[in-house]
Amino acid sequence: MPVAVVTDSTAYLPPDVLERYGIDVVPLYVVLAGHSGTEGESVGPADVARVLSTRGGRVSTSRPTPGDFVAAYRRLLDAGADRLVSIHLSAELSGTWDAARLAASQVGEHIVTVVDSRSAAMGNGFAVLAAARAAAAGADAAAVADAARRTAAATRTFFVVDTLEHLRRGGRIGPAAALLGSALAVKPLLHVLDGRVLPLEKVRTSARALNRLVQRVVEEADGAPVSLAVHHLAAPEKAERLAAELRDKVPSLAELHVSELGAAIGAHVGPGAVGVVVAPAFDGGQAPAPEH
Repeated sequence: MPVAVVTDSTAYLPPDVLERYGIDVVPLYVVLAGHSGTEGESVGPADVARVLSTRGGRVSTSRPTPGDFVAAYRRLLDAGADRLVSIHLSAELSGTWDAARLAASQVGEHIVTVVDSRSAAMGNGFAVLAAARAAAAGADAAAVADAARRTAAATRTFFVVDTLEHLRRGGRIGPAAALLGSALAVKPLLHVLDGRVLPLEKVRTSARALNRLVQRVVEEADGAPVSLAVHHLAAPEKAERLAAELRDKVPSLAELHVSELGAAIGAHVGPGAVGVVVAPAFDGGQAPAPEH
């Protein structure tokens, strides 16, 4: 494997996809009830949802250490990789990208290329998948990294949360936006823009917010082939209804993944959150140039 692809545990790619493409995952750390564990290994979505559903329950997250990345990079190089492309969630949301960059400087920046996806969850995952597919097709490290960057830039993420309080506590959204969400039963439709979480529209009631979420996805697809990911935390039935509606209303759908958010992202959006990631469909070549 001349070029190996690395990501972090917030990409939330299906396990079979990780295995098929040999994608290496470095987990973030999650602290709940005074106990620190690794996302996807010792701490899962159910653990986070349970704690956040308890009055006064708090969950915090922290990035992998540079040493965690160094260990992963060296393991892949020892296994036969010549070059590594390491793709991570937005540097605006986490120090994970910076930890990977510091690790790359230790291993060799001519060997490891670190990419900031400027997104999270499958907004990052689709970029990782594009890179892995390019690597599997024999692309060199520069082309693999470019596939990730182009896909990330052309990807949009929309989501709705039951409360903005978890995002406010974690510093992922400003207090003014959080106040908006608590006033007059407004349920803001949120999105990720330039790596940051921002309100997109003010919507009254959860039902209307979900309807607008679907409309936004349909508008974003605009008849072009797209890949979608539906995410949720402790809301599987809501996510399946959303997925069914998207299958019906997006005729150009190429692939659809439905998955529960892991602990690190779930800690910031809270139980009941649902979202959709829209990415250009993989066509065997490069991702299209971004329109946004």
